[in-house]
Amino acid sequence: MKLLDDIVLRDSVEIGVPPDRVFGFFLRITDDASYRDWHPVDHVAFRWLKGNPWEEGSVARAEEYLHGKLHKLKFRVFKVTPGREIVYGPPCRLLRFYFPGNRFLMEPAGNGCIFTAECRLRIGRIVTLLAGRKVEEGLSSVRRHMKEEGENLKAILEQTD
Repeated sequence: MKLLDDIVLRDSVEIGVPPDRVFGFFLRITDDASYRDWHPVDHVAFRWLKGNPWEEGSVARAEEYLHGKLHKLKFRVFKVTPGREIVYGPPCRLLRFYFPGNRFLMEPAGNGCIFTAECRLRIGRIVTLLAGRKVEEGLSSVRRHMKEEGENLKAILEQTD
């Protein structure tokens, strides 16, 4: 019997710039100001704790609002394919059991690309049964945040093109 449900939240947006320009945007996120530029409403603080921006093994700390609450998140970059993909998640193995991680994917499409953000979670069935409404509200908030990030990314990159 499976006790945990794997959930993948995914949002995609077509952006009128090549994948390497989208990847370059992420390389420029190095501090609070550049992080807030991406999502001025929800993003609060950001810094790299170890390594260079978006290199495998690098560790960062971010603060952002999700479902009205400030979350302090620490993550490690696990895989980077320049101009194509970034995979990251919690540095702690125990946390990765419940939150396997996130992925940014940049796929060529016409004269631009499709940018996809993914968030993977594992939620216990008992938690879902006991707090189903709160779980769904939380997932809905994360979906909304991801969509806003994609729309903001599109506006920023197409405006500067």
